[in-house]
Amino acid sequence: MRIGLVAAPWIPIPPAGYGGIERVVDSLARGFLAAGHEVLLAAASDSTCPAPLVPGMRPSEPAEMGFSLSELSHVIRAYEGLGDVDIIHDHTLAGPLVARRWSHAPVVTTIHGPLIPASAHLYRAMAADTAIIGISRDQASRVPDVPITRVIHHGMDVLAVPVGSGTGGYVCFVGRMCPDKGVLEAIRIARQAGIPLRLAAKMREPQELEYFHSVIEPLLGSNEVFLGELGDTDKYRLMGEAMAFLNPIQWSEPFGLVMIEALSTGTPVVGTPIGSAPEIVDHGKTGYLAPTDQLHTLLPLAAALDRSHCRDRAAKLFSTERMVGNHLDLYAKLVEKSQAAGVPDDPRVDQNQLRGAVFRAPGPDPIFIRRP
Repeated sequence: MRIGLVAAPWIPIPPAGYGGIERVVDSLARGFLAAGHEVLLAAASDSTCPAPLVPGMRPSEPAEMGFSLSELSHVIRAYEGLGDVDIIHDHTLAGPLVARRWSHAPVVTTIHGPLIPASAHLYRAMAADTAIIGISRDQASRVPDVPITRVIHHGMDVLAVPVGSGTGGYVCFVGRMCPDKGVLEAIRIARQAGIPLRLAAKMREPQELEYFHSVIEPLLGSNEVFLGELGDTDKYRLMGEAMAFLNPIQWSEPFGLVMIEALSTGTPVVGTPIGSAPEIVDHGKTGYLAPTDQLHTLLPLAAALDRSHCRDRAAKLFSTERMVGNHLDLYAKLVEKSQAAGVPDDPRVDQNQLRGAVFRAPGPDPIFIRRP
């Protein structure tokens, strides 16, 4: 297949530091290439992913993150440059809403963020001519009347992550510097458990800096070491030597890629049973999930869990190969359906015929049937 991938304009593919969506797009592009498919990537021009880039794209614009004008300008250039591809997987919010002006190829999009009423309205509009992928069962259940074609859990190159010993004598937290990620709760839990805590966090936005300086920094004491934002090598070393990864999230996170990273190093996860966490952590085997006020009692128990089982579960359920295979299976069915129907005058008619299709894929990911 000739696969077009569209990423947002603000962070290069792959990201140098924080950037979960960008890591997923990079993994997909590399996986599709390894499987023998052609890939054309519409992303910031300073991207280093080995997939060929759509010509004429601009460098990453982190200062404009979230601005609709920046994203719209980017997706217009993207679709004009994708040309004759068999399928387009668009990871932006604006792209699928304007795709039909430039392309007759089937379009797929992934809901990377929370499915809330405000965004649900946009995805209902997309569903008329776009196949929609959810990233967790919890996310897909939030707004039941948004038609989800399939749920596909994220994956990563687990085998490229070094396995740690877990003998560092500390627990760690890695995430964004914001209340939702549970930074404050992590400090309190580690102190209650009497275990040293090492913190690594992305802290670039004004709100993140304000939260750190006004709430977190004044609390830091001898039990905590704040390391700032880490690159992959240092991050995996931090995770791998930790006795547990502390993930007391305070919101329904659609998918916690950082939990997979920790499990890949062999480190069990201790966190709250919110959002996608129960789909990732096997309670009592690869970690513990409980309300925030109970986590300090479970944290010391994590050191006794089988680290090899944590690594094996990550490799089996959350590998790049599994994620790529699930996507390719869906793509093939969409392309086949589109080719069988032909290209009509109104491309939405062809895409509407896809909405009643039942898609089945190998692997552990749950399948959702798009509602007619």
